[in-house]
Amino acid sequence: MIDKSVRKVNYLAWVMATVFGVITSFFLVWGYQLEKYDSVNLADKNALILLLCFAAVLTVDAKHVWDGYNNSYKGKKFLGLLDLNKYRLIEAEKAERKEYFFVWILLIVLNIPVLLAEFPGFFVYDAQDELNEVLTRTFSTHHPLLHVLFLGGTIALVHKLVGSWNAGIFCYLFIQMLIITAIFAYVILYLRKRGINKKAGLFWTLFYGLFPTVVMFVLCSSKDGLFAALLTLLTVFLLQMTENTEAFIQDKKRIIAFILTASLMPCFRHNGFYAYLVFLPFAFIYFKKNIKSVLTAALVAPVMVYILISSFLSAAFSSEGTHHQEILTVPIMQMVRVYEYDKDSMTQEEVDTLKAFIPEENLNLYSPRVSDMVKVGFNNKLYEESKGTFWRLWFTLFKKHPFVYVNSWFLTSYGYWYPVAKINVYQGTTVFTFTYDESSYFGYEVEQPGERHSLIPVIDSLYRYLSIGSFHKDAPVLALFFSPGVLIIIYLFVLCYRISIRDLAKVVPFIPVMLTWATVLLGPTYLVRYVIYLWFCLPLLFVRRI
Repeated sequence: MIDKSVRKVNYLAWVMATVFGVITSFFLVWGYQLEKYDSVNLADKNALILLLCFAAVLTVDAKHVWDGYNNSYKGKKFLGLLDLNKYRLIEAEKAERKEYFFVWILLIVLNIPVLLAEFPGFFVYDAQDELNEVLTRTFSTHHPLLHVLFLGGTIALVHKLVGSWNAGIFCYLFIQMLIITAIFAYVILYLRKRGINKKAGLFWTLFYGLFPTVVMFVLCSSKDGLFAALLTLLTVFLLQMTENTEAFIQDKKRIIAFILTASLMPCFRHNGFYAYLVFLPFAFIYFKKNIKSVLTAALVAPVMVYILISSFLSAAFSSEGTHHQEILTVPIMQMVRVYEYDKDSMTQEEVDTLKAFIPEENLNLYSPRVSDMVKVGFNNKLYEESKGTFWRLWFTLFKKHPFVYVNSWFLTSYGYWYPVAKINVYQGTTVFTFTYDESSYFGYEVEQPGERHSLIPVIDSLYRYLSIGSFHKDAPVLALFFSPGVLIIIYLFVLCYRISIRDLAKVVPFIPVMLTWATVLLGPTYLVRYVIYLWFCLPLLFVRRI
């Protein structure tokens, strides 16, 4: 019986190692082709051989590392080098409330110099549009209404009181910083209760307080920071839920906190709602023994609360609906790519139909890695009247050019999974205070009516260099820590390992994160802002078995 069990576990481990190896190999080989040639070449035999070699090596290496980690629980050194047992506590050190406030205050102290250096803060990524919605009382669900009201209302109120737009922006970002760092402090407290020692707790505290990619979005006005923070908090609650379900059910305060978190999270990014909906069946299967408990109601309640909040806000502020091109980005770009490279294969009727939905001036602005200039001219009224015509054209062109469609989709998303992808999709685009040239890793600027007055220029120069400068070219190895592609491979490596040892209690909580990541693959382009939660949730990924 023991031999059969061992063989079964080893078999699953090899399967998951193969899954990791094959997927990562596709990321590396296809990502390279997309970066260099703007397409995947399936006829390239050398690329196929390289893919198979990568898959074999990564599979064997993953299995070897996993075996070493498993053996470390038996007293052996990890890979013959490290004694992990001295870092693994059997009982968590007592984490007091005062430790939470110490971490929170430390995080605030670490963020304030950057906020002063970037005074009034990073007011960017649709910030002006959201503020104008409040000022003009003209609302749209294109931007989440709760965020529009929070951001615009705070800035408008402070401006009315003191007459300064910069003061309003600073106050909003300071409040946002307090919220996000409070969530980070709770994450650190959870990790301490799970057994990490003070040195590890300090490391992750410094990660949250100093790592530039994290700090950028703590101090950025975009909804992505708050969304990512709430998704991180949701992940903590789900970890607590899977670790001790009965204790979680008995804790009414945590149940209420979970419902509020899961309800508010999609209020800052709509794709969070779709990810949570898809997550629910997985949750019901995992918690099937508790299906008749209050847990089921707690899992379902956020869906109802979110719908009520969204409906109330839309009705109260008479907001316009979301434009269709926001969810049609992929099919729009696929048809436009056919028009750009294979126009001769299209009939005149097909060309005319495409131009009816997308004006020719927008078709001529096609850029393979970002859809903004193409989709902005989309004829929403015609789509509402003739959805069937749009989709018939899409399917007709798909039958003629299936690989063009695949390449089109990959080109707007491969930056999320290719580790060394150059994130410069806005190159040549002029914004308020600069023109993107070397990089568009982060927006960096202050949109009007704000104006930057740096109080610590040396820090400002550093963040400008990291955001829109040549950092990724000057330090390619260090830049890997700033790469979404590297992080998603780390997540894939860890989650495949946990599946291999059947530790589903550490897999289920990350399903919303991975599903949210999957939704951005259907988005308009690849930017760090859309996946900043990969950095926010990273410490939670390293919660170990005790």
